[in-house]
Amino acid sequence: LHSSGLWRTKSFLDTARLSLPCNSWHRRKHQDSRALWKHEAVQKYLEAVSKEYQQATHLLNTGAVNDFNQKTLKRRCADLSPIAAAFQTIKETEREAQELEAMCKELNSRDEKQLLELALEEKETLDKKISVLCRQLFQLLVPKEKDDGSHVMLEVTAGRTTGGDICQQFTKEMFEMYQNYADYKCWTFDIVNYVPSEKGGLHHAAAHISGDDVYRHLKYEGGTHRVQRIPETGLSSRMQRIHTGTMSVIVLPQPEDV
Repeated sequence: LHSSGLWRTKSFLDTARLSLPCNSWHRRKHQDSRALWKHEAVQKYLEAVSKEYQQATHLLNTGAVNDFNQKTLKRRCADLSPIAAAFQTIKETEREAQELEAMCKELNSRDEKQLLELALEEKETLDKKISVLCRQLFQLLVPKEKDDGSHVMLEVTAGRTTGGDICQQFTKEMFEMYQNYADYKCWTFDIVNYVPSEKGGLHHAAAHISGDDVYRHLKYEGGTHRVQRIPETGLSSRMQRIHTGTMSVIVLPQPEDV
């Protein structure tokens, strides 16, 4: 990309860390996204991203790069496009809000009271819109891992050392939860193995889930999950106490060549 006159900007997190004292970074990263948006380092970084996106688009449109660089530029443009678009949308919305604010300062007479109220309502709506857009923009800036866009193999297994029927019922509920979540995200959920228990629970199940950014959303689900509940049936009154059950979840990204 250097030969094409295109230089990649530093990541947003690197820029923010360099511009903030170490002892304030962890505190400030939780602050309101609207306040973070106004930070000078953030504005400089987003301006650089927007400029890089414009340069890359120009090079692609003019055909000024070879096939290898063209493939790389297309991938880079796809990464930068949502960030650049969100950045421009916020800037435009801010300009609208500033124009409304200036107009409100000029509306002082009684005859203009109703118009002032409408302008203030519109200004409040724009402020809320900007806050939402800022949150969405910073979500786009979170660095992605190389497997985030991968499909996954998800496997659930009931705990074998404690819980009994509680574990198996909990495992079934968890598997159905992932299936419902996949449906909500418009992913494809293909069950490849399903071993039910005698009392309506689930010993083990596995599914292949495909769609957009599946691994990015499910990669932290892996591990042991615990439930505590009182069994509904099968125990005498003196045994009606809280029982603990566990189940395990495995989430593996699907390799690109499969």
